[in-house]
Amino acid sequence: MGRYRKILVAVDGSPTSLHALEESFKLAHNEGSWITVVSVIPPYTGDLDLVAVGGVMAAMRRPCEEALRKALELAEKQRALIKTVCEEGEPHERIIDLAQAENCDLIVIGRRGLRRLERVLVGSVTARVIGYSPIDVLVVTRDTNVGFKKVLIATDGSRYSELAKKRAIDFAGSYGGELVAVSAVDVPSELYAESPKTVEELVKKARSYVEAIKNEAGQTGIKTEVIVREGEAYRVITDTARETGANIIVMGSHGRTGLKRLLMGSVTEKVIGHTPCPVLVVKS
Repeated sequence: MGRYRKILVAVDGSPTSLHALEESFKLAHNEGSWITVVSVIPPYTGDLDLVAVGGVMAAMRRPCEEALRKALELAEKQRALIKTVCEEGEPHERIIDLAQAENCDLIVIGRRGLRRLERVLVGSVTARVIGYSPIDVLVVTRDTNVGFKKVLIATDGSRYSELAKKRAIDFAGSYGGELVAVSAVDVPSELYAESPKTVEELVKKARSYVEAIKNEAGQTGIKTEVIVREGEAYRVITDTARETGANIIVMGSHGRTGLKRLLMGSVTEKVIGHTPCPVLVVKS
């Protein structure tokens, strides 16, 4: 316990963001964490010379204040202590800057929108927070609950996966949970005909990644199921999560990816767009 001493939760007043806040209360209780709740007013891009600009700014503040009011009501019902902050600026920048200023270990944010385009782009604020945050990000989808009884750890053998592996084993061990270690072999269809041995080697390498996790987790008595499948990585991960009844997906993110990369949809962003459960993106 105590992995996350301070948690920053971003809310915008939507049901999805408030659900993410409720889930953060449970995590904070178990981890013994402090919670700061932030809502961000986007920058005003209109004519600053207008006489009515004061009224415009007041109108822009109202959604922020309303979101924080709802957050305080939820906290009171749950008997949770929170600190609320209303920021102004580019949402993802203010969220990350505040998390660092408050020495937070985790950012919790909701994911809304299930339409096809939104699944691909995840949501610009969420995608940007994931891409640029130097600390872990927990994305909570609507109607899902954070749990650690069955933790799915996705690995591709990279150093980012190594960070995620340590976090997944830590949580599964602390909460008496089990692990599902999954690795995807995503190769072009023509490679099967041109170089079947290459595909075999890739499958063998993927199996070594999940077996390494099983061996390490087994040293602390954690039961681990290992799965290697061929197919698009995000589909393999999300389908496996559904089939195994995973409570949470833990995965790494390949550094501070640029905005273009984010909008094109990396594996992490695609997983979050299609996930049946919360996703913990490990950064540190």
